[in-house]
Amino acid sequence: MKIAAALACFLLSAGQSAAFVAPSRSASPAAVLFATPIESNDNLNNKSNDAVTSRRALLSKTLATTTASLLLLPTLAANADDDATSASATAPTVVVAGATGQTGRRILERLAALPNTSVVAGVRNVEKAEKALSESSTVVRGAMVQKVPSLDAAGVELRKLDVSGTTESMTSALAGAQSLVIAVGFVPGNPLKMTAAAHEVDNVGTCKLIDAAKAAGVKKVVMVSSILTNGRAWGQAKSPGFVVTNAFGQVLDEKIVAENYLRASGMDYTIVRPGGLKAKPPTGDLKISGEDTLNSGEISRDLVADVCVASLTDPKASNKVLEIIENEDEPKVFNGLNM
Repeated sequence: MKIAAALACFLLSAGQSAAFVAPSRSASPAAVLFATPIESNDNLNNKSNDAVTSRRALLSKTLATTTASLLLLPTLAANADDDATSASATAPTVVVAGATGQTGRRILERLAALPNTSVVAGVRNVEKAEKALSESSTVVRGAMVQKVPSLDAAGVELRKLDVSGTTESMTSALAGAQSLVIAVGFVPGNPLKMTAAAHEVDNVGTCKLIDAAKAAGVKKVVMVSSILTNGRAWGQAKSPGFVVTNAFGQVLDEKIVAENYLRASGMDYTIVRPGGLKAKPPTGDLKISGEDTLNSGEISRDLVADVCVASLTDPKASNKVLEIIENEDEPKVFNGLNM
């Protein structure tokens, strides 16, 4: 509910930032997004007055309803079984590309907890992914050391989905999906190969994935990108955040190509641009800001996952770019750099 409120506030403020307290971990924002609004006291009083009836009439009505319910129990049970089968057959399918990454697995975890949702983890190697998702470990990925928690992926289907593959292979992997979350990104490693890797994954590979999604009939795409991706266009090319981040394979210049490709695809999209990513739980309120407005700030991957899941179904996020960070006390930080 709070993510939906923040999106509404963001729209009402014409692109200015909106902040709210991080949602409780016990209830996913995607689940509470559809909660029925609380009615006003006036509405409740009016309904109470309209519903006043005599004790005798109320008792008669209660007895009649109870008797009818008892007679209908076998039919209701049969209908419930039919409804469950129907719901299973028509459950929307969401694919998470990059599902074994730190942000991707958090998105996967939240989607797997949703009712009536079929979840597919798009991974490069199914056998390795099965093991990686079920175990907690500390791994070295390129230049980064990451603590990776285990994930209960019961009910999640794993499919091979590699952005270095062909568009046709990715189209097959996306068969039957209504929605796609793109959480892929190159992993900084060998300095001599970073530029080529960023180009292959964050630009060319992601654009092929967008083509595959369109060919497969996907209706909604949520892409995880980064603040300052479009930094050159609004005078941030010499800002510390842009210079430091783009030093890793010119990754921001590669990401903006894929962003623009998605926007021109004709599919409903939400581009989520987080600040510097933190593995720890959030310590500040979530701040949603307009496109090309944030040049510093950090955010928990937990909040990024929450926003991505909510953006899949919230119409307020349709065809929007959302820049997100945590509101915290000074000094401002981006990717570990004090601004």
